[in-house]
Amino acid sequence: MPTSPVKTRIPLTSFGHLITEVKRQIFGVEAPPPAQLTGLRKHFNSYTLQGRRNCVLATYGILLAAAAAYYVHQQNKPSPS
Repeated sequence: MPTSPVKTRIPLTSFGHLITEVKRQIFGVEAPPPAQLTGLRKHFNSYTLQGRRNCVLATYGILLAAAAAYYVHQQNKPSPS
């Protein structure tokens, strides 16, 4: 199995964990404890699986709402006759 170039053995298929480990080793960035996460950061963060899931769901929701608004806008246009 391929491993990451950082010191710990993390499978390359786990991209989120690879990024977290690289940030920790290179930049010294540590994940804050859950008690420090407040406001929107508590629900939309890159440190927890639930936070990542919420970011993905919000992105899909925004894209779906934009597509629906575009579709409704196209339906309301009068035909060019």
